[in-house]
Amino acid sequence: MKISIITATYNSGATLRDTMESVLRQTYTQIEHIIVDGASTDNTMDIVRELEPLYQGRLRYVSEPDRGIYDAMNKGIAMASGDIIGILNSDDFFTADTIVATLAAELADQEIDAVYADVHYVDDSDLSRSVRYYSSRTFRPWMMKLGFQPAHPTFYCRKSVYDRHGSFDINFRVAADFEHLLRLIYIQRIPTRYIPLDCVAMRTGGASTSGLKSHLRILSDHLKAYRKNGVNSNLFLDASRYVYKASEVLNSKVNNIRNRNNRILTE
Repeated sequence: MKISIITATYNSGATLRDTMESVLRQTYTQIEHIIVDGASTDNTMDIVRELEPLYQGRLRYVSEPDRGIYDAMNKGIAMASGDIIGILNSDDFFTADTIVATLAAELADQEIDAVYADVHYVDDSDLSRSVRYYSSRTFRPWMMKLGFQPAHPTFYCRKSVYDRHGSFDINFRVAADFEHLLRLIYIQRIPTRYIPLDCVAMRTGGASTSGLKSHLRILSDHLKAYRKNGVNSNLFLDASRYVYKASEVLNSKVNNIRNRNNRILTE
């Protein structure tokens, strides 16, 4: 079972090496890594070409202007030859060398179309320390009416689902991933499975974590997604998830303090 991992890049030279090396370290060998670059002007493509020989023919890439990250992802989906498609952003990396093998083992069950799991957020100053943990454990399809979704970087789905139900709608500026999952999970009710596994480390400051303006755009896109798909929700319901997000951040801070104190006591 081949798995296509798609990475969209644009001036990602500061972080892309970590992303690519985490793919190269995976113990699962039937991986096709597709990098879709938006005509970067930094050293992004130098890194791609430098690491290309290590893939031994399992890397495909293109560098050309695009209409944003979701357009790039759609290009990658069109290029993919794998049975399964996953997205790994250019500032993210796998948390362990066995992540893709674990996902592949679950997807060997033909009764399910997709899997999803957990992620944690890190800061550039210390990639080993979690500043927020996002668990998909409690997610249920009905919760999408409240703005919740499974952690998208952990969502690995059969290509046949994309063929049947489409890819990302590039009319959405920052939340086309939410609209896509709303369409697949809430509307089409594809069979999915949660895996209790921390799959991906995500740097803060990306398209979905970069301040108040970004969150307002996300809210706007969510409301647009509900309207497009005929889902009965509203601004108040969607914004209620921020209470849950605040508790995640607080829990991460408490755990970091506890871990630091434990290290001090054992030294």
